[in-house]
Amino acid sequence: MSDTFTALVVDRLEDKHCVEIRDFAQADLMDGDVTVTVKHSTVNYKDGLAITGKAPIVRRFPLIPGIDFSGRVTASSNETFTVGDCVILNGWGVGEQHHGGLAQVARVPGKWLVPLPAAFTTFQAMAIGTAGYTAMLCVMALEDAGLTSGAGEILVTGASGGVGSVAISLLSQLGYSVIACTGRPQEESYLRQLGARDLISREELSGSPKPLGKMRWAGAVDAVGSKVLANVLSQIHYGGAVAACGLAQGIDLPGSVAPFILRAVKLIGVDSVQCPMPRRKQAWERLARDLDVKKLEAIAQRASLSEVPELAEEIVAGKIRGRVVVDI
Repeated sequence: MSDTFTALVVDRLEDKHCVEIRDFAQADLMDGDVTVTVKHSTVNYKDGLAITGKAPIVRRFPLIPGIDFSGRVTASSNETFTVGDCVILNGWGVGEQHHGGLAQVARVPGKWLVPLPAAFTTFQAMAIGTAGYTAMLCVMALEDAGLTSGAGEILVTGASGGVGSVAISLLSQLGYSVIACTGRPQEESYLRQLGARDLISREELSGSPKPLGKMRWAGAVDAVGSKVLANVLSQIHYGGAVAACGLAQGIDLPGSVAPFILRAVKLIGVDSVQCPMPRRKQAWERLARDLDVKKLEAIAQRASLSEVPELAEEIVAGKIRGRVVVDI
């Protein structure tokens, strides 16, 4: 194995944010008991923020970004994994404070890795990626809250993004009536192909929220936050639930307690980064069982490592549809 490999590296030089693709020394990788040859990674919204420097995602410099990857184990002192095993990583601070997946090689603690389900190739695993795994966690959260496919319409905000695309696919496959909320009406054909029964404009949910609105949704998956989430909460049926996992519109929540104390609405926070291993393994098992892999062809686009800096700008600007899989 070579002593160096190709990586996308984020650095800060004289207070200037710098991004370059360059050779990186294996000796400079961080501690871990498993080394992986990375086959595929992705460009997530958080990666976009890290690479563009538009939010303080990266906690140490220089750093290889990329919050997820799939690949094959090439060295291991961990009893769970042996050379040749295919694995997935999502979260755990990788791409933020530990070198991440936008490189040919990664070294991480084995306790962060999930075995690749036999149902998926490494490409398909990253076509799902952190966004799709998060979408599955959201669906599981709604199920845990008691929602069933007969409860009524389920709203998915940020519908054409990575979380939204996979959430629509999963929910429709499970028999739910899914309504897609998007600011990109030109994606109607794409969203209906994934399983959305109907669409509403993001503008409907972007005004100043009322404490309570007309009850419209049995539940929702929200990746947007701010006014959109506050409006969604005000329109949830009595006893319904919202799984919240993103903040594309903002980190604030300008709503009231009325939906919670007058309609018994449940707001469930969904975190994919520090999610306990049993829960994340369950999520990947559910993805292998419940996701129609044929839809990944519509959701995912391929890219090379050299294209990632430009794609990072586009995903932060909300111009990326679905998922971007990087062939490493």
